Amino acid sequence: MMSTTFDRHVVLIVDDKPDNLAMLSDSLDESGHIVLVATDGISALERLDYITPDLILLDAMMPGIDGFETCKRIKLIKSVNHVPVVFMTGLTETEHVVRGFEVGGIDYVTKPIKPQEVVARIGAHIKTARMMSQARGMLEHAAHAVIVLSGNGLPLWQTSKASLWLEKYFPVGAGASTGHKLPALLQSWLNESLVRQRQGGGDIRPLVTTQGDCELRVALSAPGQGQEITLLLEEKNLAAGIAAGAGTALLHAAVQGSADAAIPPMAPGSVHLTPRESDVLAWLGKGKTNRDIAEILGMSPRTVNKHLEHIFVKLGVETRSAAAVLASSLQQMPTPRSGSGLLQ
Repeated sequence: MMSTTFDRHVVLIVDDKPDNLAMLSDSLDESGHIVLVATDGISALERLDYITPDLILLDAMMPGIDGFETCKRIKLIKSVNHVPVVFMTGLTETEHVVRGFEVGGIDYVTKPIKPQEVVARIGAHIKTARMMSQARGMLEHAAHAVIVLSGNGLPLWQTSKASLWLEKYFPVGAGASTGHKLPALLQSWLNESLVRQRQGGGDIRPLVTTQGDCELRVALSAPGQGQEITLLLEEKNLAAGIAAGAGTALLHAAVQGSADAAIPPMAPGSVHLTPRESDVLAWLGKGKTNRDIAEILGMSPRTVNKHLEHIFVKLGVETRSAAAVLASSLQQMPTPRSGSGLLQ
């Protein structure tokens, strides 16, 4: 599928009236948009196989499949279901307006069309959609996967990592998600958690499920200002955790030392680190990221990374996790403070 990477925004207009198409096309072209047209729902869906517009302007009443059904089908296409849809309609009754929102529309304009109003609405919605897209892109690279639901518990959107994990941990035939619904097990946990949250029932336990050597934890985020519900998903490799535990046990054995031990006891004073390196290692052992450590110790993340390179060499390890395990094994030392000389 073609990706719309033009500086000008692409708008797909779907209307069976040639006069409406001509008027809207001229107005949008003059305002700097690239305009694509379709005269019915089927041809609009076919165009979406080749290009992803920035916004779809959709007539509600058309021959064949109407705008409501067209929008419903668009929202089932994974590659374009994020594209905002604005309805054009002469139907101003509440039931028609509500139906437009129910099938995935984000706004509507009434006929007769006022070109300047349409252009203004389109610009605002495209700007919002671009900001949302950037936010989702940042989330895709985060450690957690995210699912955002409406106030009634129906999924609004989710990161691709969340989709993969739902398929992995809730396979077909085991309460898997269908369409726009959560898996049965997850939905049941969510309903109970929301009740506890509204009743002020204290901490809400995450949902934990396993698949082979991996574990998925689903946590309910604290309520924000809006009505949306946010779920945070995190996957852990249990096998890696067991290996880390075994490594910690070996390190503790080394610290204890014995007459028969081939490895000399590793005491805090035996690792020759600078005060700054000691602080970095201590906070690393407490699970802090480079950015966290930088803020705590008043240095840049790049400086933290440089200290870690020296620490790896001095400790004889190659990975961050190995250094963290070693640091955790030496937690008999006092709580780290900025400028302290731990492990010196």
